[in-house]
Amino acid sequence: MIDRETQQRIKDAANIVEVVGDYVRLTRRGANYMGLCPFHNERTPSFSVSPKKNFCHCFSCKKGGSPVNFLMEKEGISYTEALLLLAKKYNIPVRERELTDEERRRMSEREEMLVASEWAMNYFHDTLYNTEEGRNVGLAYLYHRGITDAAIKKYKLGYSLESGRDLIEKARNSGFELEVFNKIGITGVWAQGKQYEKFRGRVIFPIRNTSGKPVAFGGRALRGEAAKYINTAETPIYIKSNELYGIYEAKPEMIRLDRVFLMEGYLDVISSAQAGLQNVVASSGTALTESQVSLIHRFTENVTLIYDGDAAGIKASLRGIDMLLSQGLHVKVLLLPDGEDPDSFAKKHTPEEFLNYIETHQTDFIRYKIQALLQSAGNNPQAISEAVRSVVTSIAHIPDEIERITYIKECAELTKIDESVIARQVGIAQRQTPDARNVYTQRPQREVGQQVAGERSAAEQLAPADGEKDGGKEKVPELYIKQERELLKYCIRYGYLQMTFDEEQISVINFVDEEFKADGIRFTSPVHERVFDLIRANHAAFNEELEHYKKSAEEKLAAEREAFRNRLMEEGGSMAKIRSEEKKFARREEASRAEMLKEFAIEYSVGYLLNHEDDEVRQLATELVAERHTLSVIFTRNAERPIAEEDKLEELVPRALSELRAEIVNRQVQELQKKVIEAVEANDVEAQKELMEQLTKLHHFRSKLAENLGDRIIAPR
Repeated sequence: MIDRETQQRIKDAANIVEVVGDYVRLTRRGANYMGLCPFHNERTPSFSVSPKKNFCHCFSCKKGGSPVNFLMEKEGISYTEALLLLAKKYNIPVRERELTDEERRRMSEREEMLVASEWAMNYFHDTLYNTEEGRNVGLAYLYHRGITDAAIKKYKLGYSLESGRDLIEKARNSGFELEVFNKIGITGVWAQGKQYEKFRGRVIFPIRNTSGKPVAFGGRALRGEAAKYINTAETPIYIKSNELYGIYEAKPEMIRLDRVFLMEGYLDVISSAQAGLQNVVASSGTALTESQVSLIHRFTENVTLIYDGDAAGIKASLRGIDMLLSQGLHVKVLLLPDGEDPDSFAKKHTPEEFLNYIETHQTDFIRYKIQALLQSAGNNPQAISEAVRSVVTSIAHIPDEIERITYIKECAELTKIDESVIARQVGIAQRQTPDARNVYTQRPQREVGQQVAGERSAAEQLAPADGEKDGGKEKVPELYIKQERELLKYCIRYGYLQMTFDEEQISVINFVDEEFKADGIRFTSPVHERVFDLIRANHAAFNEELEHYKKSAEEKLAAEREAFRNRLMEEGGSMAKIRSEEKKFARREEASRAEMLKEFAIEYSVGYLLNHEDDEVRQLATELVAERHTLSVIFTRNAERPIAEEDKLEELVPRALSELRAEIVNRQVQELQKKVIEAVEANDVEAQKELMEQLTKLHHFRSKLAENLGDRIIAPR
């Protein structure tokens, strides 16, 4: 376990923009950032990141949350694993201990496989440098291929011993269940049941995901085996079509330079990186997939394909173009001289020559495709026609209309075909070809039974007021869920902000707590009640932190005040002017003080819950913080400027309480009406009289609530 103090230090250090930025290229929009959602394929950015709240949210698929929650969702890891990832990112020391057998049993299959893969990557890397065979065979091969120590360490290259038993023994001694290495594809089992290592005698290339976690391995034979390369098969942590080799190492430069160079193999990537191309990835010898294109699109919209100059290289480059265009990417192509691949070409040229060749020889996809296809078509009219149709199909995949028109013009110029003919054929291609863009623009489909966050969250856990049971658990009256969520939303967002009633101040959380106690009501949802109790219990810690914050805030204000007075004295002027300026500054200072304290109160409550270790608490907080802040028309119809939600809490919170009370009263009225019918059928006059008196009181109370709710009417159900 990580101690509480270290957990808090990790949470305080984690910056949501930096954490999400490791997975997504973010663009500033006002106070927030936007990017393509890393949880589902999309072409138009809907993933919002708020530095102020240290929070992210996708308005399409609804996923996101705090840095911890984001990593849990993205990597499929536990709360503790997410904290450890953040600790590593921010260089926060955490004393890790060997997992106990019980802790290993509790780990999910995915967590177990990730831990084993991390151990295996470090084992192979250590073996390369610290064993005689590793140095004499594996390291010697890499040096011979021109790979430097810096690159070996950057890409965590390794070596697997020829004996084929060393990894198995060391893994057993480290406390691993050896079955996990079968699952991740490093070991296998012979027919007689004996375990063996699959990569023995090979140089190892770890395949890391965007967060740097090794999810698979490739092994290069050194002794002339039939299979030059072998790779681990797909597993729960590795789907080949979803990963790109080198993406973890390349993503910072992909974002900085807003471009990626796409190649085919491991050594192509490593040699190119040594030659100065740090923003380079590989599809690992497979045809480019939609998921890989989507992964690229998170970090950049500009792609240069670099392939061998032979027929196979030309075919591979053409294969991926339409898929890249469909997601709105801008594509260039570079073919190396015949007989060269990026690895060999990089070795024969200086970094300056390599980079200069790329800049001068990369060409726009449309020009490249026309030239490549027409060259292969020769003078064959049918082949020329097919080549033009292929180009037209590619243009049809471009989602942006202006860009599409530009390419139609260029295609017409290069092929000497009338522009109107090309445009008409592009239109036909758009209609006849299944619209691949739908794959990237549609909202994610819900599976049967899957809930969208905010529709009925936690409803299955809730229980009706009459204590009805279902399978030993209390069932929840969904009747109250909407009203409870609305009230709890204010408690989560603004629980420690002060409201003013009759010149007396009270925090939102204390106000709701006192009203609940006075009415004898409570949240019917267990998770709602748990979150409310957490906010209330944390109030004392907030007050303590607030006093510390006030001191630092006053120091900042004092420094600003001193600077203002010095400037005022330098400028000079009459005493009347000085007094006037001082009064204006005092008003600004008071407004600044109030704003600083308000922001601190909001961030403290929200941050505490968004980073909470309880999954249900964190999920509910994420939903309610992410919901759009929309004020009712009654607050905005006469407003000259937008009204902030927190500036109307004296009206919003009591209104939310009244709406919850109204629902409770409606339910009680319904119950009493049923009992009246039962009393009439039983001819019980006394019971009828007593029940009617109770109904009259409830109707009177409901009328009062209707007055409090203004122009909203509480209709009988």
